[in-house]
Amino acid sequence: MDHYIDIHLRTDPEFASHQLMQALYAKLHRALVQLGRDDIGVSFPAFKEAPPALGTHLRLHGRASSLDSLMDSGWLVGIRDHLQVSIVQPVPAAVRHRRVGRVQAKSNPERLRRRAMRRHGIDAEAARQRIPDDAAETLRLPFVQMGSRSTGQPSFPLFIQHGPIQTEPVAGNFNRYGLSKESTIPWF
Repeated sequence: MDHYIDIHLRTDPEFASHQLMQALYAKLHRALVQLGRDDIGVSFPAFKEAPPALGTHLRLHGRASSLDSLMDSGWLVGIRDHLQVSIVQPVPAAVRHRRVGRVQAKSNPERLRRRAMRRHGIDAEAARQRIPDDAAETLRLPFVQMGSRSTGQPSFPLFIQHGPIQTEPVAGNFNRYGLSKESTIPWF
């Protein structure tokens, strides 16, 4: 994680910024799947927690060769007019670090009951008592509406959480959304 690329959305009278970010992020996901990359992370430097919003700035993190490979793939075709894209640049010397990861809501009690029945061998009534209808969790995090290229899952909200700022980096891999459960990206 020694280099980065900044991508800023340009204002557009025809498209809301969240729609453009959604389209950009979907294109990034497709490119990461097609290229089989697990060494490129993302962050949203202008994200807001309240009200939850990702903002208009996407930052890609990785080695210079990985980022060059991604940019050479032509993944921005069709959306480049809506973007201001920087060149691959070295990460500044004094940075902190942060994990950017996916958070999945436990939002469907019926699905949670079926899972409990499978995992614990309990019947439907026991599952209903264990997991009441009000067990649904509501997340207050920024998200993009996505579909999965790898699993074929239809549209779902991909909730993104920027973890606490850390002084030391944590190395590891990223998923095909550029997110990780443990790895950090430089935060500046």
